[in-house]
Amino acid sequence: MSLILHIETATDICSIGLSRGSRLLSIKNAEAGYQHAAQITLLIQRCLEEAGVGIEELDALSLSSGPGSYTSLRVGAAAAKGICYSLDKPLIVVDTLQSLALASLKQEREEALYYPMIDARRMEVYTAGFDSMNEQVEAPRAIIIEEGTFLEQLQAGHRIVLSGNGAEKCRPVLSGPNIFYSPVFCSAAHLLPLALIAYEQGQFADVAYYSPFYLKPPNITKPRPRLK
Repeated sequence: MSLILHIETATDICSIGLSRGSRLLSIKNAEAGYQHAAQITLLIQRCLEEAGVGIEELDALSLSSGPGSYTSLRVGAAAAKGICYSLDKPLIVVDTLQSLALASLKQEREEALYYPMIDARRMEVYTAGFDSMNEQVEAPRAIIIEEGTFLEQLQAGHRIVLSGNGAEKCRPVLSGPNIFYSPVFCSAAHLLPLALIAYEQGQFADVAYYSPFYLKPPNITKPRPRLK
């Protein structure tokens, strides 16, 4: 059975998992936020040690592709590509939002529209729409959360399930009998089902040319000039 290392760095918490076939062998999450560069190698090592396997035994790596934190996604991509290059292993790219939606679907089992959300800045989130078969029905986009968000879907009779760290900012603004909040957040464990399908179908990314899906350009501010 396939031995796959899973790397999730789309949000503030770095998460690493290891699976054999459909079974999760180990999962390690950083205790503090935005410690990806300092923690990712250590977390990988801990996962391998807990499972009692060597890194050379891996069959593939799966990587959460974004959208999410620009810097965090770059750290994850660099680590994954480095391992793939050095060990000549294939890279599997997993849609972050789809993996979140699937995890929510498995937990809630609601006939609904699923909107996984990655926290952006202020009241903005990255999201996409998925149906109860985990098929994408609305493309990834950045939206500002306000009272009228999802009004069209609600008026059409749909139930709405929100998940991810971006859903928390919706609670004061979005409520009602057909809006549900699923306590599912980004985790390397959520990459497993989609990564396994991709592995079995031979759907691998080009390691040399792969780049994370940022959705929006990074928010870079120029430093103020020093006073003479």
